[in-house]
Amino acid sequence: MSGLSADEVQFYQKNGYISPINILSEKEAISFHEELQSIESKYGSDLTDLGRNNTHQVIPFVDQLAHHPKILDAVQSIIGQNILVAGTTLFIKEPEQAGFISWHQDAKYNGLKPYNWVTAWLALTEVNVENGCMYMWPGSHIDGEREHDDTYGKDNLLTRGQTVANVPDNETVAIELKPGQLSLHHPWIVHGSGQNTSKTRRVGLAIQSYLATDVEQINGETYVQLGRGIDEYNHHPHVMRATGLMVEPEVVYWNKANKALQGVLYHGAKKLGKF
Repeated sequence: MSGLSADEVQFYQKNGYISPINILSEKEAISFHEELQSIESKYGSDLTDLGRNNTHQVIPFVDQLAHHPKILDAVQSIIGQNILVAGTTLFIKEPEQAGFISWHQDAKYNGLKPYNWVTAWLALTEVNVENGCMYMWPGSHIDGEREHDDTYGKDNLLTRGQTVANVPDNETVAIELKPGQLSLHHPWIVHGSGQNTSKTRRVGLAIQSYLATDVEQINGETYVQLGRGIDEYNHHPHVMRATGLMVEPEVVYWNKANKALQGVLYHGAKKLGKF
């Protein structure tokens, strides 16, 4: 295993994130983005809103990335050798798009406890300040849960537009990535991203999230796949890996997984958003 170094693990524990981690060559990442664009040309409407989630269940190259050994090596350095793949999300910002992601914590609404899990974010294009990269508030994970306001903002790319107030912008760090680079972040770190003000597309694949096998879902069901090791707890329903592009029986389970995810993310909410 060629996971994170001891210094990188220490940095993650102190700051709540680690970046960048080299996973793919730039050429490989660009090739995957081109493949995504080809798939979008045929199935584009299916991959928007709620359909941006769990595409690893129906798109083989996304499955390949979610189970990439270099990513699993890095994740293992943080949560241990038994790893579940518990969801993916395509985060796409088109050129000069108004969409943004407000300051939030992943653990606030996703019902996964204990917090022995990590979110990975893989860049398939250049990701920079101009085109809407993520920002992290280092160390903000240490105090645990913070109050959120559900705004349901029109241009907010989060489910409820959930927002943490009074984040000190001068303490936040831009997570700029080259195509093929990865960041990892803690369930409780406060993070967000701005609008794409550039003339180029920004595409990232978030694996939300990699779970240790002792993690349970307290707000519904999370459909998982075994990433590495063994699942000695069996807290979650398992789904098979993608055998082809949009294979009908797998699409059925993809839709079930997304409806279950929607139920978890909007647990206790006043209304449903489009994601």
